[in-house]
Amino acid sequence: MTSTAEKPRLRRRAFDPAAKGALDGVRVVDLSRLVAGNLLTKVLADHGAEVVKVEPPEGDTLRAWKVEGVSTSWKTWCRNKKSVCLNLKAPEGQEVVRRLAEGAAMLVESFRPGVLEAMGLSPEALLAINPRLVIVRVSGWGQTGPYRHKPGFGTLVEGYSGFAAVNGFADREPVLPPMFLGDAFAGLYGASAAMIALRAAEGAYGKGQVVDLSLFDPIFAMMEPQIANRRLSGRRKPRTGSRSTNTAPRNAYRTRDDGWVCLSSSTQGMTAKLLASIGRPELLQDERYATNAARLKNWESLDAIIGGFVAERSMAENLAHFDAAGVTIGPIMDAPALDEDAFVAERESLIEVPDAEMGWLPMHGDVPRLSGTPGILARPAPGLGEHNDEILGAVLGDGEVSRLREAGIVHG
Repeated sequence: MTSTAEKPRLRRRAFDPAAKGALDGVRVVDLSRLVAGNLLTKVLADHGAEVVKVEPPEGDTLRAWKVEGVSTSWKTWCRNKKSVCLNLKAPEGQEVVRRLAEGAAMLVESFRPGVLEAMGLSPEALLAINPRLVIVRVSGWGQTGPYRHKPGFGTLVEGYSGFAAVNGFADREPVLPPMFLGDAFAGLYGASAAMIALRAAEGAYGKGQVVDLSLFDPIFAMMEPQIANRRLSGRRKPRTGSRSTNTAPRNAYRTRDDGWVCLSSSTQGMTAKLLASIGRPELLQDERYATNAARLKNWESLDAIIGGFVAERSMAENLAHFDAAGVTIGPIMDAPALDEDAFVAERESLIEVPDAEMGWLPMHGDVPRLSGTPGILARPAPGLGEHNDEILGAVLGDGEVSRLREAGIVHG
């Protein structure tokens, strides 16, 4: 971690409309809203797919999520995409989607189950138009099961999955995550699933298919093996704050200058290094701390020893001391610290791109990283309907686009 005086210059990157990635030539028609679908298609767009956002006249809801009047969520999650603006409540708007689906590799939607069918855009109808189309359906609870018709935001699945029940401290209420955790898991799982289905369509399977992507399933899968553990032990996993129920020591510790460090010793060898580094190697001979199982039972007294050592030193002193000893410790960072951090800048985990409102907009870099076909920065997040003429003109013809605009079907 660097000081403000040493703040590194973030990697400033320019957009290159000619940039091509590994998914060049793959068109994705994106009817989704909010986080999960947009994160899914962001991964594809960052690797060269032509993602066509089909937005309603009021725009994707992400556009309305503003900080100091700036739509930072839209700008960061919808870079590299294109936008057309259609009234999908009108039959002619629905027909335009059919025409777009004819030449697409994928279609992504996040309506409540049954809405796509009500618009005459059921998977059966779309696959009849384009037999190799991959259709990703994002919903709260999935296309099957007793909850299929219920609305479902990420908050609900973060509670239902068992995540909130084990998150937080034992003497307080369960804690929901302060970010879009359920949506993020679904978006990342969804990008993988879409590519698996695309590979099948292009390979021996030779057909498109439906990806039933609920927000619930990915975060529930990430909670493994909680059910198996419960059946074996007869106990529920408790809320333990920053501690682990698998290894000890593992916690967050306050430094002398009111910073916080996180420390984990998941192996016997790392625990030996840690105890030696604080001048207490003899603790490994103490039956209370000799094994991981013993340390888990006696975590409070062990944490008091480690926490006392950390509390006598500043953040910088702790990091230097433990790094020299080869102990797995690190700072707990916040947004201001990350904005000034040399690792984040040099790794290009955070970059800056030109922006009309902010001058330079900080955003995440290339994730995942490929050595031969790295991600691209082709264009900033689009204005509402910015690509109506480019996309729809090629599919429908300029005259038909003008007619639909006058009829109130095409907006923006």
